[in-house]
Amino acid sequence: MNSVSVKFNREDRPEFVTELRKRVNSYFKENNISKYGNRQMKVKTLFMVLLYLLPFTFMLTGYITNIWVILGLWGLMGFGMSGIGLAVMHDANHGAYSKNRKTNERIGRILYLVGGYPANWRIQHNVLHHTYTNIHEHDEDLGNGFIRMSPNQKRMGMHKFQFIYVPFFYTIMTLYWLVSKDFQQAFRYKKKDLLKTQNLTFQSALTKITLSKIIYTLVFIVLPLAVIPIPWWYTMLGFLLMQAVCGLSLALVFQCAHVIEETSFFNTEENGGSMENNFAIHQLKSTANFAHGSRAFSWFIGGLNYQIEHHLFPNICHVHYRQISGIVKATAEEYGVPYFAHKTFAGALRSHFGMLYHLGNGSYEKKIAEAQPQKVAS
Repeated sequence: MNSVSVKFNREDRPEFVTELRKRVNSYFKENNISKYGNRQMKVKTLFMVLLYLLPFTFMLTGYITNIWVILGLWGLMGFGMSGIGLAVMHDANHGAYSKNRKTNERIGRILYLVGGYPANWRIQHNVLHHTYTNIHEHDEDLGNGFIRMSPNQKRMGMHKFQFIYVPFFYTIMTLYWLVSKDFQQAFRYKKKDLLKTQNLTFQSALTKITLSKIIYTLVFIVLPLAVIPIPWWYTMLGFLLMQAVCGLSLALVFQCAHVIEETSFFNTEENGGSMENNFAIHQLKSTANFAHGSRAFSWFIGGLNYQIEHHLFPNICHVHYRQISGIVKATAEEYGVPYFAHKTFAGALRSHFGMLYHLGNGSYEKKIAEAQPQKVAS
């Protein structure tokens, strides 16, 4: 992470932020509803957990021996795994699942069930990504050397083909978390003095990560290898299929909200860390929505097709995003603030892979350079 501190411009249209908060707060007050989760969240939590664990239970009974059925069950587990991440633990670790802090903490620990470590996730997502969205060397969601997701990252020859090979890296994302990423983050966050934001020492974090990985491996790899009556390589293939389904689902939902052709990217080295906009407007410039018309899709992915609303109000449960999106959009338009939204998820995908293509072959920089004189002239 860049050592330059980021300073958002509080003088940039503060009336927009004040009015937006006022209108959203009024919505909840006038309708006498809580900003937190409701019965829908409880039903969704049960659904996602069962979607993840029921197929696993069926396989462990030993009565299912058909290879294709077993692989299909592993695939279903992948969707359940992603559903837990997108629609359950995400709200809990933002403190939005319940008004009760302990309930949020307990539900947030469900991340252990899918191989992750909650404290690291909160640092990467809540502290770094949400605070420094699309800011080079601050937002860890912008990828690594294999994938160029920002024009501020160095372009290498292999990036010319990243729009082709990126899906593979997305499919191994959760496997990488399980095997290596959490350990790497623990060491990195120790150096950055970020573990203290979660009231953790390095030793306690490392111990929890190690124990959780061992238990996860015993339950979801060793146990099925020992119990399911099929050749071991099919079981491992099924496990990898689960990871691939989950990783691809998570990556596409999140990246289609930030790394697309419409959003902006920022570099603190250009201005000593001073941002042009206030925090809220920065979020609107670096975030986009998609597929507002698909309620079933929105339900499954935890309302994260409303990423703008989520980034502006991360402490509001996602079950309310559709209702407040109209307020946010209208207020943004009134104050001349951008509100990016693709009509469909397919449109967002095209924009994401188009952005990867342009970042990979250098055409993004050429496009910006050509637009710059027009911007000055206007």
